[in-house]
Order: sequence, then C-alpha cells, then structure tokens
Amino acid sequence: MSLKYAVLAALLEGEASGYDLAKIFDVSVSNFWAATPQQLYRELDRLAAEGLIDARVVPQERRPNKRMFTLSAAGRGDLAAFTAKQPKPMAMRDELMVKVQAVDVGDLDAVRAHVEERIAWASGKLARYERVRRHLLGGLGEEEFLADGERIGPYLTLMGGISLEREYLSWGRRVLEILERRAARTAQSSRSAS
Repeated sequence: MSLKYAVLAALLEGEASGYDLAKIFDVSVSNFWAATPQQLYRELDRLAAEGLIDARVVPQERRPNKRMFTLSAAGRGDLAAFTAKQPKPMAMRDELMVKVQAVDVGDLDAVRAHVEERIAWASGKLARYERVRRHLLGGLGEEEFLADGERIGPYLTLMGGISLEREYLSWGRRVLEILERRAARTAQSSRSAS
C-alpha cells in the first residue's frame, strides 16, 4: 500500500491543509501509518494532479497563502475500491527485534537499554492514544459511540494502535525480566568459578 490511501482516508475527516493533515497523521493515523510532513506534501501534490483530491488556495495576510485539500468524488471512489481489495499481510521490520534475536552474542546491557527505550516510547504513545480515545468518544461510552457514532473508522484503528502498544509494553517487560534473570545467573556463575 502506498501513502496514497492513508492520505485519502485521513481526508474523510474533511478539508485540511498540509499542516492540518500532518497533525491528523500525528494524532490518528500514526498508530498504523507513519509519514513525514515532506512525504505528505509530495503525496498531496500527486493526488491533486491525479484528480483524487481537490485543492484550493486560501489567501492569508502576513503569511504565505495556504492550500486546502478535500477528497474529490474520484478520490472517494478510489478509496472505496481500495477497501474491497485483499490487504497484503503485514511485514514487520523492526531493528530492535534483530538486536534481541542477537542478544546471546551481543551487549546485554545495550539490548536491555534499547528495550527500556521501547517501553518508554510505547508508554508515551499509549498515553497519547488514550487522550485521542477520550476525545473521539466525546463523553460517550464506547459501546454507545460504536453503535451511534458518525464515523467509527478512526476509533477502530485507534483500538488497534492501543492494542499494539499494550502488547509492546507487555513484551518489553517480559524481556527485561528474562534478561535480568539471565544476567544474575551469569554473574553468579562467574562468582562461583572464581
């Protein structure tokens, strides 16, 4: 999948500038698709050239003019067709996993520090996702929102992001426990051998 469909899906929220879209990505799309602002701006230009989004210029005083983007009928149709296609299986590429895989010959303390960093990162993302969750619910209970909410797609993807971060936390804590026990056993073996 290209960035194309993530941008089209984000524009379901309504008209947005490139800056607004970058914020939308940071808050609600980052749990399943990462993109830099530069990538977003290039993709917006490409989508506008293809007629999948409409762009208009909003003059501003004392600031550069701003371009606002909306999903066109063609873009909505393309996005609808995309939802019917079989998704490709997720391919995971995670450098931390390679480091954990090699921990037996590597620097145990460094790997442990990397796992601790991932736990901190996951904790921060989870806290942010929980804030977004409360905002999306708007005071409604989850079941009420899911039954009557106007758009539930962003909430459903957020649920996936929350689940992934919770799993990273659980996995990371378990890895640290195991590494601690192995380090203690290795230290005890070294003391016994001396």
